[in-house]
Amino acid sequence: MTLRAAVLGHPISHSKSPALHRAAYAQLGAELAYEAIDVTVDALPGFMAGVRGDGRWRGLSVTMPLKSAMAAEVDEIRGVARQLGVINTVAFETGPTTARLIGYNTDVAGIVNALRYAGVPAEPSAAILGGGGTAAAAVAALKELGAPAATVFVRDVGRAAEARAAAAAVGLALEVLPLAAAAPVLAAADVVVSTFPPRAADPLAAELAAAFAPNVGTAGRVLLDVAYDPWPSRIAAAWTEAGGRVVPGLEMLLYQAVEQVRLFTGFAGPLPAEVIDVMCDAVGAPRRVF
Repeated sequence: MTLRAAVLGHPISHSKSPALHRAAYAQLGAELAYEAIDVTVDALPGFMAGVRGDGRWRGLSVTMPLKSAMAAEVDEIRGVARQLGVINTVAFETGPTTARLIGYNTDVAGIVNALRYAGVPAEPSAAILGGGGTAAAAVAALKELGAPAATVFVRDVGRAAEARAAAAAVGLALEVLPLAAAAPVLAAADVVVSTFPPRAADPLAAELAAAFAPNVGTAGRVLLDVAYDPWPSRIAAAWTEAGGRVVPGLEMLLYQAVEQVRLFTGFAGPLPAEVIDVMCDAVGAPRRVF
């Protein structure tokens, strides 16, 4: 019997998760089929009811806009996901008669590793673009990296509930400001995480380029742009031109997928280097040391 796993979201056709996971399972020799399935928030309860009745399922990767809604669909939430209330991974723990659905958040590990390998300084000044589920993971990641506080920029300051809740849960001081005020703060921050969808940060690029001009020491600053298609984004191009370091969202996707592969297969310990190599090759990501 071929087992099943999938990435869920809406829209989902752009996702590179199938390429990452399929490469890993082929290298591991695991008979685990992985696909992308378009699921809306309204359709999620019905979809999950069907999943529970199908004993072939072993894992779900969860992307926007389902990360918060999925919390109501699992039997248990573990790790930092319990603090955040935001889930990007569901693992199926099989029992004698049924499976328990366990929610995790591997986005936090993905962001931490992506930024750590880029060289984030101790106690970095930090800013986040966006206030949703991925921003919540960024809040937890920045706390783990030693940031004493963070500023979140959103179009509507009344719509940053997930980021605010995450900050309260992990104990990170947070200020939420309108997007119009972002450029000078971003240009002065040690680390910036953009959780906006593709092209949403494009209008900031010109403002950011202008804000960089009077600043000194740009080379030590790091931008992680979670969006990875098209690449480079305009904000990433502006950051690079100013001399800063840019981490593509593809690296975050890779690092969080490594944890998902372990959970979905029950693999004990770190994945072998050759598995990570084929995952990198599958999406054109640079090879890093884990």
